[in-house]
Amino acid sequence: MKKTGTRLFSKYVAAVTAAFALSQAAFAADAKIPVVAAENFYGDVVQQLGGERVDVTSILSNPDQDPHLFEASPKTARALQHASIVVYNGADYDPWMVKLLAASKGTKRATIVAADLTGKKSGDNPHLWYDPSTMPKVARAVNEALVAADPAHKSAYDANLAKFLDSLKPVEAKAAELHARYAGTPVTATEPVFGYMSDAIGLSMRNMRFQLAAMNETEASASDIATFERDLREKRVRVLIYNSQATEALTKRMLKLAQQSKVPTMSVTETEPAGKTYQTWMLSQLDALGAALAQGDAAGANAAAASVKGKTQ
Repeated sequence: MKKTGTRLFSKYVAAVTAAFALSQAAFAADAKIPVVAAENFYGDVVQQLGGERVDVTSILSNPDQDPHLFEASPKTARALQHASIVVYNGADYDPWMVKLLAASKGTKRATIVAADLTGKKSGDNPHLWYDPSTMPKVARAVNEALVAADPAHKSAYDANLAKFLDSLKPVEAKAAELHARYAGTPVTATEPVFGYMSDAIGLSMRNMRFQLAAMNETEASASDIATFERDLREKRVRVLIYNSQATEALTKRMLKLAQQSKVPTMSVTETEPAGKTYQTWMLSQLDALGAALAQGDAAGANAAAASVKGKTQ
C-alpha cells in the first residue's frame, strides 16, 4: 500500500506540475508586451502596431504642459523597470530617459531612439516627429522589436506595420500639396518645433536665431527681437507659427504683435492631443497651416493692391 500510495502521489505531483506549466504557457501567450514611450506620439505608434498585444505607458502625454519642465518620478522609473520595449526621442529632447535607463536594472529590453534612427545628435533640432521621414523608421524598428519579443504573432505585427505606413500617405500628400502652392513663402516661428515639416513644405523660415534662443532657453539678442518684431509689423512674413505649450513672456509678446498686425497665426504642440492619432494630429496641423497661408496670401495681395493704388493716385 505504501508503494502504491507513493506512486499515486508521484503521478499527482506530475499532473499538477504539468497543469501548472500549461497554465504558465497560456499566461505567457496571453500576456501583453510592456512598452514605455517617453512621448505619447511614439506610444501611439506602438499601440497602432502592437494592438491588443501591447501595454503602452506614455510618459509625456499632456498637451497643456511644457515638456521642457517635466521631471521624472519614481513611478516613471518603475514603469521602465518592467518594460520589454522602450521608445524615446533622443537628441537631448528627453535627457532624463538616459539617466533613468542607466539606473534601471532591466537588461532584456529593446531600446529604440528616434535620433539614432535618423542620424540626429545633440545640438540638432530635436523635434524629430515633425520630419515626415522619422515615423516610418521608428515604426519599422518597433515592428522588429515586437516580432523579437513575440514571434508567434509576426504576421499580425507585419500587417499592422503595412497598414500604418499606408496611413501616412495622406500626410505626405498634404505636405506635397502645400509645397506645390507655397514653397518659398516667408514665414516665421517662436520656436523651431515645426521646423522639419516647414522644410519639407519648402517654406522660407525667418528669425532662426530667435527661435534657437527660445528653444535653448537663452536670451535672444536685442537685434534679433527687433528683426522679428519688424517682420510682423511690416508683414514681411505670411504666417507666425507658435508653440502653444510654451508660455514665455516673449512668445506671448510676439503672438500679440502678430494679431495686432493681422499676420495669420498657427498653433503647434509638442505633445499629441487627446483623441487624435499621430496621423490625424499631423493632418490637422497641416490643414491649419494651409488655412493660415491662404489667409496670409490674401492679406498680402490686398496690401500689394492698396500700395499700387496709392502710387497711381
